[in-house]
Amino acid sequence: MTLNIIGLYSGSYFLTNSCGYPYSRPEFLGLSPDEVECSADHVARPIVILKETRRLPWSAGYAEVINAGKSMLNEDQACCEVLVVKRRPAGSSTPNHPLTTRRRSSLPNGEGLVLRECLDSAEDLTFNYWALFDGHAGSGAAVVASRLLHHHIALHLQEVMEIVCTPNLQPPTCLGEELLNHHLTPTSQRALTRAASLRGAAGAPGSPGTPTTRFCTEKKISHESLVIGAIENAFKDMDIQIEREKAVYNISGGCTALVVVYLLGKLYVGNAGDSRAIILRAGEVIPMSTEFTPESERQRLQFLAYMQPHLLGNEFTHLEFPRRVQKKEVGKRMLYRDFTMAGWAYKTIEDDDLKFPLIYGEGKKARVLATIGVTRGLGDHSLKVHDSNIYIKPFLSCCPEVRVYPLAQSEHGADDVLVLGTDGLWDVLSNQEVAEAVTCFLANCDPDDQHRYTMAAQDLVMRARGVLKDRGWRISNDRLGSGDDISVYIIPLMYGNKQN
Repeated sequence: MTLNIIGLYSGSYFLTNSCGYPYSRPEFLGLSPDEVECSADHVARPIVILKETRRLPWSAGYAEVINAGKSMLNEDQACCEVLVVKRRPAGSSTPNHPLTTRRRSSLPNGEGLVLRECLDSAEDLTFNYWALFDGHAGSGAAVVASRLLHHHIALHLQEVMEIVCTPNLQPPTCLGEELLNHHLTPTSQRALTRAASLRGAAGAPGSPGTPTTRFCTEKKISHESLVIGAIENAFKDMDIQIEREKAVYNISGGCTALVVVYLLGKLYVGNAGDSRAIILRAGEVIPMSTEFTPESERQRLQFLAYMQPHLLGNEFTHLEFPRRVQKKEVGKRMLYRDFTMAGWAYKTIEDDDLKFPLIYGEGKKARVLATIGVTRGLGDHSLKVHDSNIYIKPFLSCCPEVRVYPLAQSEHGADDVLVLGTDGLWDVLSNQEVAEAVTCFLANCDPDDQHRYTMAAQDLVMRARGVLKDRGWRISNDRLGSGDDISVYIIPLMYGNKQN
């Protein structure tokens, strides 16, 4: 690994370069222009893997394959970094100087792979980062997010790093001069924080007015929740930056985002979209994400449309019916449901119910406003319903769901892994099928072979892509294989135990 110093400045300009965001494959693959061109063969669909396994932290494996012709480019993107967050100098309120050191895990030709741990200060905050982005309607948003989202995460972690790096410090409700005194005992800190929250309240100690004491209840906020908040806010900032720069840098489309942050003994998995993460541990499958689709978020979308009907442009109805309502059915009783309902009931059909449903279709064919099949992600600020002026972005959320896995609390073996995949994998393989494939493959590998995780990722992509036959790409039992872009990480968890 080599060290690159990256300046993180207030605003967004620090994350932008004059060349914009040209399309490329993940940097850690180290592909030459000719290799990038070969990887874009929609007929042969060659599986691309890491040339040198040790380029990724924890000897993680990675493999990808392009789609079968759905789009000219592979719209998936990936990123893997180790970042070191520097403390702000005393008295600094804004990050206007170099603050974060990024230890890159790859070089184009593999030279200079030297770990320089000595440059890390004991007061720095180091975290590992893996991410997958699945683009749609263009690759622009996925490319930008793959290059910049981890910087936004680093910035937000920097804001709370003094707190999260102090295990016995209860996060103060309000940051002030009296806070973050590391010489205070936990009891003193709690008393100080409580006194600060009471100060100025009617009846509070030392305040003018009635001498009656009134105690205010105060929620206990965990360090874990501060990290979750940092990831959530980073997603929002990334989405804002894409909107602000989409015209200047021609950032097309949108993307889903699945990120993993390993920090202080815990894995934080943030997902916005329909990619998926699972942990395989001692034969157990632990889901680490939820897909966000029109069906899974139906009630949220319907409630928004009910509260702000103008967003529907007088062309859609927020109600859901089992099928399209026909003109001849006006006045009849038909099954329906709205945002208040998990079940179904009957209502009398009115003329307004003839409008196209906000959510229509089932499974992978479900769409919001007859246009998009995912409800969370980044970008899509210019996306409209076909041949209309109805924007879809108000119904899409950039906020991820973040799940936490306390990795350091358990010992993990060489076959215990975290599997990340874009929807091209999960569209054709279930959690159980992926678990069985990975477990079986690793069981037949030398536990000391660091290439085993890359080979396992390659095997998984091959199983989902299948083999090209007369009737298209086919997988086991002659099922239809995935024609989508497929990207997969397999991350061994035992290295987290060693790092911790």
